This record gives sequence, structure tokens and C-alpha cells, in this order.
Amino acid sequence: MKKKIAFGIIILLVGFLLGGITYYSLSKITCKSGSMPGTFAPNVPRQILETGRAFSDIVRAVSPSVVNISTTKIIRREVQPFFEDPFFDFFSPFHDFDTPKKWKERSLGSGVIVSPDGYIVTNNHVVEKSEEIKVTLIDKRTFKGRIVGADPKTDIAIIKINTGNLPTLPWGDSDKLQVGEFVLAIGSPYGLSNTVTMGIISAVGRANVGIADYEDFIQTDAAINPGNSGGPLVNIKGELIGINTAIFSRTGGYQGIGFAVPSNMVRLVMDQLLQKGKVTRGWIGVTIQELTPELAHEFGLKNTKGALVSDVAKDSPASRAGILRGDIILEFNGKEVKDVSNLRNMVAQSKAGSEVTLKILRAGKEFNVKVNITELPREVAEVTPEQLLPEPSELKALTGLSVMELSKDIVRQLGLNKEEKGVVVIKVEPGSPADDAEIKKGDIIKEINKKSINSIEDFNKVVSSLKKNDSVLLFVNRGGRKFYVILRA
Repeated sequence: MKKKIAFGIIILLVGFLLGGITYYSLSKITCKSGSMPGTFAPNVPRQILETGRAFSDIVRAVSPSVVNISTTKIIRREVQPFFEDPFFDFFSPFHDFDTPKKWKERSLGSGVIVSPDGYIVTNNHVVEKSEEIKVTLIDKRTFKGRIVGADPKTDIAIIKINTGNLPTLPWGDSDKLQVGEFVLAIGSPYGLSNTVTMGIISAVGRANVGIADYEDFIQTDAAINPGNSGGPLVNIKGELIGINTAIFSRTGGYQGIGFAVPSNMVRLVMDQLLQKGKVTRGWIGVTIQELTPELAHEFGLKNTKGALVSDVAKDSPASRAGILRGDIILEFNGKEVKDVSNLRNMVAQSKAGSEVTLKILRAGKEFNVKVNITELPREVAEVTPEQLLPEPSELKALTGLSVMELSKDIVRQLGLNKEEKGVVVIKVEPGSPADDAEIKKGDIIKEINKKSINSIEDFNKVVSSLKKNDSVLLFVNRGGRKFYVILRA
């Protein structure tokens, strides 16, 4: 038995020895042939190789036009007068009374050269209130920059450096952008100059983001981080299609949602800043609101495209053209009005003195009107007075809604026009249809189902004719802002 076991062990050892010799011999042969065991050269399709080289070519062409912007701001600390008394010098080793009253704060951003003689586009928030602006080119040359114009309402600024023969980027047409197109973002995130990221256009025409007054943003998933602000967003032709402005983030870093001001808006702002030193915007004198599905149904529309006119300024271009409250603006100079922000931007970008054609829907009929654009007047702050109302006996009309006659005292308390008509809301029950529609105490109800309300009697007469499950279209004045709202029974 022992002999058999020993014999088996010898056979195993011989097998291992032969296997080792064989492996060694094969590996030497393989090494001489120039490749390692288990490796192979991938068969990359020619199209992929060409695409990779194409993106590299775009970056090489675009990068020289992108600059790093470093700004310095002086931050001043307010000091209480009594801390400046020499008496407190005694305590300075133990207390922070000797903290500097002012210090320098530095920040980084990006910019893009748009003319050979040194004009650079960036974001207003990158350079505003700066004491010093330093611009660094791709070849490491550094220049002192100065602001030649800025428009906070679009967050665009133009700075100038004193040099010439600079590389520039060609302008692209941002109106022709399509969702899904490849784009490159270039800038200096966290001070890392000429960083390139790639992505696609996630959306166009983004508004109500809360970044600027006039918003028509390109949304992209190309990585944008702090320091990218003011840098270019370019298409696969190497054209400037946007200026990177902001990100949506819960952490402060990139989370896949970035925004850029479209190039057509940038160019319009830049041209006005350089030619006039300021940006002038068009105005027609209407207050507009979004069309919800409920409002669209109420006004006989099959979709929510367009803008509902909720008020027309007296003696405004719209008033002189015959536009009325309740009209729906469907087109502006042949272009479809998608929503309120879209119309607002088109009007603002129109030249004062020009004539435009609006397609209007009124009472189910479409027609065109011509309106002369004028310059936007100086803005007036929205009135938001204290809503201190007397406590009269409540008059129940709609479920959970209490109203009263609009007296002269209430008109004065709410800061309204003396000619204002309607009934004032004095109480809204939580959970009621009026509460769901966000009707508030102090709102003036001017119309119900397009019928004028000038008194409590008018209010009661209209409301009494409503059926149990009828929805109600209200026209409301809230502190001077007028709009329509639907209450569901």
C-alpha cells in the first residue's frame, strides 16, 4: 500500500515538473514574439479614432481663446466706534478687537476672447465690485483687465485688456441648437486653467431658474464647476454657443445640471454695451401670465402654448394697438410663443421704435395686430403693502372664502388706485378651494367668469348663479399684480 502511495506521489511530481518546463518554454517563445500572454491589440473602428481626433482638434482650436480671470475684492468690516478707543488696546492680546477692518477676497472665473483687440466676455458675477482684475492667457501672459460694460439682468459683462492680435472664437447661432447635440465646456474650475469637459445639450429655453432677470438658458450635462463661470460652451464646429453661468447643485459641486447664457443673447447684450454703454430693452406694456391646462381649457385652447394678457398699461403700445385683458398672444413676429418667459425675452430683445406683429386669440377667434415697440421704462417696485384690514361681519360666498366691499379706507391701506373696483378677500379657510388656488387675504376679486365685480351685490349675483360643481374663473388684483386663477369646486 505504501509503495502505491509513494509511486502516485512521484507521478504527480513528475507531472508538475513537466508542466513547469512546458510553460517556461512557451512563455519564452511568446516574449520573443513581442507580446505578453493574455494581451491583444484592440480593433478600434476607424470612425471612433477619427471622432476622438476631431474632438482633440476642436479643443486645440478653441483653447487659445479661453482665459483665466482672477479678481480681487476689498471686504470691509464694520467696527463699532467704542472699540476704536485706545482703552481696548489693553485687551487686544486676549480679544479679537485688532482684527483688520478690511481684507482682500480673491475669486476665480473664466472668460472668452471675442475680438482680436482684447475684448473678453464673462459673467457679471465674476467681476462685479472688483478692485482688481487679472487676465491670464493660455501662453501664461498676464494682463490687467477693466470692465467696459455689464448687464446684471443677464449676468453678462465685457472686460478689456490692452493687447492685440489675439485668437477669437467664431459665434454660433444658439437659436438653431437641438437637444442631444454634443458640446464642450472649457474654463478654469477650481483654478485648473483650460479644463475641458464634454456632454450634450440637455434642454434649451430654460427659464424661472432664479439666476438672472432675463433667462433663456441652455442646459447641459457637461461638467461645470466653480471657476467655470464665464467660460465658453462650444459646439462640434468650435463655435461659441453659450457662456457658462451656473450649476444646479446641493453640494456646491457638479451634479449633472449646468446652465449657459445662449450666444445670441450674449451677442445682443455685448453689442449694446459696446455701442451705447448700456442695454435697452423693448416694451409693449402688458402684464402676462402662464397658461395652465385649466386656464387654457377656459379660454378655448387645446394646449398651454401662448401667454395670457392679465393687464394692459394705460397709454402703452399694447393699449394703442387694441390689445385687451384676456387676450392670448400666440405668436410674436411669426414665431410661436411657447410661454411667458419666451415672449418676455422676445419683446425685450426687440429694438425700440420697431414694429412687430402679434397673433392674438380673443373669444375663440385669431387675428393679427401691429404693435410699436418702445423702450422699457424704469422699473417700479412691486407694491406689497401691509394687509391690515378691519374685521367686519363675514359674508360667505364661495366655500371657505369671505369678502367685503372695497371701501376707500381699504383702497388706501392696500396702496391701490382710487379707481379700483371689486371686492376684497378678508379670510380664506385652510383646505378650501380658494386656499388650494392660493387666494390670499387682501386680494381684490375684479371678475368672476369674465363678469365684472364692482360691489358685493355683483359678487352675490354671479356666485348665486353657479351650479354645485362649477369651476370658477377669477380675475384678481394682488398689490397691483393682476392675474387669472381657477377655483375647483
